[in-house]
Amino acid sequence: MKIAIASDHGGYELKEYLKEHLAKRDIELIDLGTDSAASVDYPAFGRACGEAVANGAADRGIVCCGTGIGISIAANKVKGVRCAVCTNAFMAEMCARHNDANIIAFGGRVTDKEKAAEFADIWLDTPFEGGRHSRRVDALNSM
Repeated sequence: MKIAIASDHGGYELKEYLKEHLAKRDIELIDLGTDSAASVDYPAFGRACGEAVANGAADRGIVCCGTGIGISIAANKVKGVRCAVCTNAFMAEMCARHNDANIIAFGGRVTDKEKAAEFADIWLDTPFEGGRHSRRVDALNSM
């Protein structure tokens, strides 16, 4: 599996932590930046991750900013992206199981690093349920 990962300055430390965690799972990573805690604008990084997932360069993506909100909005502007901000284990499971979320977002200023890694693992390990949820995901994809 290949994961694109991106952040702004508010999510930089969390992104770096998640990269180390995911490397232990033998997941191939595409780091789309940023490369420091210097102030940058999150839309560019959310878009870059969204495009990598939408065009098939990556199977899935992870984005991080201060809250996860702004960068998730940016990623969701890319057609074909279903990005969910997750702040607990149930959200991480359900965004995979029911929404087939192909990008997950975290807030570096609001989510503990270890918890974010736990939530990322849940998201990666939870299969899409399909069934009635497929119709809904298809509706999202047609928007």
